[in-house]
Amino acid sequence: MNSMATHSGTSDKRLANIFLASQSPRRRELLQQIGVRFELLPVDIDEAQQADETPQACVQRLALEKARAGRAVLPAGRSQPVMGADTLVVCGGAVLGKPADREAALAMLQSLSGTTHQVITAVALAADHEASCISTSDVTFRRLTVAECEAYWETGEPRDKAGAYAVQGLAAMFISRLEGSYSGVMGLPLYETTALLKDFGITLL
Repeated sequence: MNSMATHSGTSDKRLANIFLASQSPRRRELLQQIGVRFELLPVDIDEAQQADETPQACVQRLALEKARAGRAVLPAGRSQPVMGADTLVVCGGAVLGKPADREAALAMLQSLSGTTHQVITAVALAADHEASCISTSDVTFRRLTVAECEAYWETGEPRDKAGAYAVQGLAAMFISRLEGSYSGVMGLPLYETTALLKDFGITLL
């Protein structure tokens, strides 16, 4: 654990420190954007949706489980809060995870074409107590041609993304409307995250 690097969007030593139980580079970038100092604490949990579990319940449970898993492996002598987060893309009631292959990605993109889907992100903090929040955004795609979906796959961007797209990347040209949290669609809703951090005594400004 001594090899974990501290990341920060600022050199201000007064900023509170947390652990981030995530391997997502997008969540790291978003925390740096608002000046949060953090250390990475990757965890491995079963992220499968449980039977009869709603997407909202699933994403909130997974965020909490990640934070709790991080707390269980904190380095000796450390007590900072651990942040966990999870994001699901839901289209027509179906959860779209990371595509297993080209065919799965193309099918996802075609299902998103010309429709409005939901991106649900939950954030949780665990310390001597636990708290979580949830953000739901509506994202509308214009109609996509098969050729566009194929060309997008070839860029490599969809391969490790829920719903087979990245709002902050080339897929921005597909989105005609977004209602909700742009950062939440990226993977960490900053408005809700800042409020959650404040509840744990972490003030950023």
